[in-house]
Amino acid sequence: MRSLIKPAVMALLLLGSVYALAKFQKEKRSAQSQTPSPVDIPEKNTAGSAKIQAAVLLDVSNSMDGLIDQAKAQLWNMVSVMGKASCNGIAPAVEIALYEYGRPANDEKKGYVKQISGFTTDLDQISQKLFSLTTNGGDEYCGQVMYSSLTEMDWDTSASSYKVIFIAGNEDFLQGKLSFTTACSEARKKNVIVNTIYCGDRMQGLREHWNLGSECGAGSYTHINQDAKIEDVATPYDNTLFLLNDQLNKTYMTYGAEGEASYRKQAEVDDLNKKMNKSVMAKRVAVKSKKELYYNTGWDLVDASKKDSTFYQKVDMKTLPDSLKTKSRLELKQAISKKSTERDAIQKEIETINTKRETFIATEKTKTANTKGDQTLETEIEKIIRQQASRFNMTIK
Repeated sequence: MRSLIKPAVMALLLLGSVYALAKFQKEKRSAQSQTPSPVDIPEKNTAGSAKIQAAVLLDVSNSMDGLIDQAKAQLWNMVSVMGKASCNGIAPAVEIALYEYGRPANDEKKGYVKQISGFTTDLDQISQKLFSLTTNGGDEYCGQVMYSSLTEMDWDTSASSYKVIFIAGNEDFLQGKLSFTTACSEARKKNVIVNTIYCGDRMQGLREHWNLGSECGAGSYTHINQDAKIEDVATPYDNTLFLLNDQLNKTYMTYGAEGEASYRKQAEVDDLNKKMNKSVMAKRVAVKSKKELYYNTGWDLVDASKKDSTFYQKVDMKTLPDSLKTKSRLELKQAISKKSTERDAIQKEIETINTKRETFIATEKTKTANTKGDQTLETEIEKIIRQQASRFNMTIK
């Protein structure tokens, strides 16, 4: 519980806020004269070059269990929304990164910040790592985690790419030795938008300066109820989707040293999401039906062959399952082709069933249209993505 703040202390906090804002405005004017603003996007995109890169920075200090649960659930909705984006008729590649901050066990010299995953298209890995997160008391250095994510990873250099940070947490945004203005200057250099999400009351977030991070990062400030229950809307289509998902998993053909482990991870992540609730799992299944979003070229013969039609000639046969090791290269090609055809049909069926599911949910929600639900990590991230993608000549269906 927060302690009562004496008038003198409040005055000092107010003075600190004014100083921080003045410093930010000075640095912003200087940076804008030297570097392009994130909203300065060229009219046309070079086909195939655009990306959507999103870094999710999560406070894992005490009281943030609800935030972590929402992050686990919202991943599939976030990726699904990004997957609906189109830039001049081309679907941008989607890459996700994950950071935690506020854990005292992390390196003090790095501001108790830790990279959980750099940019990756491996959605199973991101989901698995989200489920592994736990909370613990600590100091939450927002400026440090922003700066770390901006300097440690390879952000795309194309101005046509939508590059975005979502930082979520509570407590004062100005904590730590590294100022958020330093991180914002780095964000402007790389055309990265910074969005701040305060876990708690909107006015409390303003008092704790969370709006300053979004203002200097050309992004949005919002707030959520991190303890809101994750929505679980049951539909007549859920069980069908889950059965189709089981069939889809059977179309994967492993190869390489990590093939079998990756195949098991796929099933484990399915189980983790299904145990959370049916709606979360249904959204995961929907993403798995999208070839442009969910692909595993590093361990699956079908996806690897779609990327390289001659892959069956190159793969080390010794790394294949026993059922494939004794096949000739031609027989392997035929087996891959058969599984690929099966997968295409299953994914198409999943898309059809999921469309019916979404229509059902939309109809159900109209019955409670006058009831305003809580703002959650899922609702706010989706809203922000839809608003900001247009800056980059991207349209979202």
